[in-house]
Amino acid sequence: MQDSLLWVYEGQTQFWGYVLGARSGMLSKQDTLDAIAATAAAYSTGTPGRAWRPLIDTTNDPIIAQRAAQPWRSWMRSEDYYSEGQLIWIDVDRIIREQSAGKRSIDDFAKAFFGVRDRDWGDLTYNFDDLVATLNRVQPYDWRGYLHRRVYDIAPQAPLEGINQGGYTLVYSDQPTNWIKSSEKNRKYVDLTYSGGISVGNDGRISGVLWGSPAFNAGLTVGTEIVAVNGRKFDGEAIRQAIKDAANNGPAPQLLIHDGDVYKTVTLDWHGGLRYPHLQKVGKGSGTLDALLAPR
Repeated sequence: MQDSLLWVYEGQTQFWGYVLGARSGMLSKQDTLDAIAATAAAYSTGTPGRAWRPLIDTTNDPIIAQRAAQPWRSWMRSEDYYSEGQLIWIDVDRIIREQSAGKRSIDDFAKAFFGVRDRDWGDLTYNFDDLVATLNRVQPYDWRGYLHRRVYDIAPQAPLEGINQGGYTLVYSDQPTNWIKSSEKNRKYVDLTYSGGISVGNDGRISGVLWGSPAFNAGLTVGTEIVAVNGRKFDGEAIRQAIKDAANNGPAPQLLIHDGDVYKTVTLDWHGGLRYPHLQKVGKGSGTLDALLAPR
């Protein structure tokens, strides 16, 4: 009711949306893993602002920012309690499974925390102590300390243990996942967040710039229009090809940009090629993330 526990409420919304989608077959397991990979990348590589702003502070954003567009979202952070909350709950499930030797999981927490007052549709509020107490009833652990470190402290590293110790690791390749392809198609943009530091609409208008990236260092900003790439009219394939051609010390892409009444050419000094996040299986057998997503 006071927003400070939105990482529980909305974090669980994100978490169960993906988990139940996979369990029910509405999403394939691979699409779900690809979606989790995109989230993991966004809150590790794609959120340098976590070096100064704790997750708990983002629960104030609906009041402070009133959901206005932010020019430097990766540095300022925004309502990160949604999807970073999801990563935390993936890890909570891993801990419960490991500590209980596979006898319990986050399903048991859901039954204990949400499965109360059946058929009563009235408000039932909770606080941090209630959350910790319920987790400890399901599986004794230092949940208070764990959640304080993840939510209330500045955490420069994203909470990826649920992935990295759950049977997978976050990697990057030059091929986009189907999840990313679908996102690009639906949102009509090109995602080069990890391939130079920008996302740009099919009309050439920049919609996102990663703080500290080569695009940032080139002076590109949200709202700037890319008119041409290497002397040719902008389109999505042209900028992807320019990124690929620049790999391994190839010629850096030359971007003709339009900002207000100014036209100028800038150099995107990126030579790492195209990079898209994936989850790669580690080891043999089923990990805790496999168990979490398995059909019920």
